Amino acid sequence: MELIRYKKAYFDFEILETYEAGLVLRGYEVKAIRHKNINLKGGYILFKHGEAWVENIDIGAYQAKNQPPEDTHHPRKLLLKKAEIAKLLAHSESPGLTVVPLRILLKNNRIKLEIGLCRGKKKYDKRDTIKKRDLDREIRKSVKLR
Repeated sequence: MELIRYKKAYFDFEILETYEAGLVLRGYEVKAIRHKNINLKGGYILFKHGEAWVENIDIGAYQAKNQPPEDTHHPRKLLLKKAEIAKLLAHSESPGLTVVPLRILLKNNRIKLEIGLCRGKKKYDKRDTIKKRDLDREIRKSVKLR
């Protein structure tokens, strides 16, 4: 079940591959995510010492009075297989490719992060996406009216 989707990533990037990763979280962070108190905007994946870390995602407070005041943007470790980390690291070092968080999922009662290997879109690609979306919307509307 999808909890949160970073919609702008699907518009700004061409997604080449997707991976599903577990997240190392604290208890109150899990509760905050289940209440959809999270923002993926501006998040990115870093690779340090053979591990993958997600940075700059904001998980807000579940209940402010029950938590210690701390940084909500701290880096969180991703749980991926070594082969997946090596593959992502090799691809992300090539020019023009980056790894971005796309969605937060609830799968078998566990919080998962879907990450994507992405290439940035040019302005004309974004215009094509807008045209295609508008055409699809008009087609759905005309079919619905019939």
